[in-house]
Amino acid sequence: AAVNPWDVMLCVSGTAIACENALVVAIICYSPALRTPMFVLVGSLATADLLAGLGLILNFVFQYVIRSETVSLLTVGFLVASFAASVSSLLAITVDRYLSLYNALTYYSERTVLCIHTMLAGAWGVSLCLGLLPVLGWNCLHDPAACSIVRPLTKSNVTLLSASFFLIFLIMLHLYIEICKIVCRHAHQIALQQHFLTASHYVATKKGVSTLAIILGTFGASWLPFAIYCVVGDPNYPSVYTYATLLPATYNSMINPIIYAYRNQEIQRSMWVLFCGCFQTKVSFRSRSPSDV
Repeated sequence: AAVNPWDVMLCVSGTAIACENALVVAIICYSPALRTPMFVLVGSLATADLLAGLGLILNFVFQYVIRSETVSLLTVGFLVASFAASVSSLLAITVDRYLSLYNALTYYSERTVLCIHTMLAGAWGVSLCLGLLPVLGWNCLHDPAACSIVRPLTKSNVTLLSASFFLIFLIMLHLYIEICKIVCRHAHQIALQQHFLTASHYVATKKGVSTLAIILGTFGASWLPFAIYCVVGDPNYPSVYTYATLLPATYNSMINPIIYAYRNQEIQRSMWVLFCGCFQTKVSFRSRSPSDV
């Protein structure tokens, strides 16, 4: 069969995703200093996106090289679990940033570490369950009328996935609004203490709010079209609609390392150590907290 150009683009996207996130995972595993809760969350996100990228590559290979309904079902389940873990890790990072501001005095404690590990365990557990649902029988292999726009997932299955995404998106939106309020309140308190709001405080506050808007906007722009189309779309529609909404969703996993990893100074320093074998510079790197966005 002729190769679908959309499938080629998804495979290329998966390759880029896998390479980017494999580097992040290698850096975090290589650097003993990157063992704080913040980097554990970033590592979880990079691992989920790495698996998603590998899943896109495997899906292409099994679709054109090893054609099997069973293998296709396993690949789709793997992709569902990986992307669900990616979205869940983004939610965990958002919660962590909120806690680092809301409970700044008690954030660096064993309770926070336990909370983060519990969040990650729950996120990966739920994601694994979502990925196993089609493998364990919630599929349309024997009932084509129940198929969704993403075969072999059923309409009810993709509706559940879309509803879960909308819930996570609303929670993240609420938390980022609360983070913006805290940031603005802190800037106002500093201004009262110094009797005026300096230009640097205004610029820093504006930059922080703008960065939060970019983070949430990128996440929404990537996933919302596909999540909405999963609900309103019909399998009889041209497949180009599915590809046109799914491809931007994969770009989110390509952008995540840039937003959450490569901008971090500690990871930048670890990259120099990893590639150069030494680190000789007079530039001091400030240890960043999750609230630095």
